[in-house]
Amino acid sequence: MSASPLTTGDVLARVADTLESRRPDRGGDPQSSYVAKLLAKGPDSFLKKIGEEATELVMAAKDNQPERIISETADLWFHCLVALTHYNLRPEDVLAELARREGLSGLEEKARRPAG
Repeated sequence: MSASPLTTGDVLARVADTLESRRPDRGGDPQSSYVAKLLAKGPDSFLKKIGEEATELVMAAKDNQPERIISETADLWFHCLVALTHYNLRPEDVLAELARREGLSGLEEKARRPAG
């Protein structure tokens, strides 16, 4: 059974709160916290992890391994949350964007984006 959206949002918010508390500028210790260590090293450290986890997710999906797909997705989401923390963003910002897109055709939504 899947979690309700409220529960999912609550979990993401709690994880984000924990990540915030690990920020080196808020007392997070890179010697004792993996997240503090990633944040102290700067974007290259967690962006590399995002790339690694995305690749591992792709491989798990190609191999049709449902348990690994779930595990690798969790790893990818976690490292994306670290990136959001670094940039002073919250998962609620991402959920709001998904809600904004809900009900739109993917092609329509993409056409509405500013050229970049």
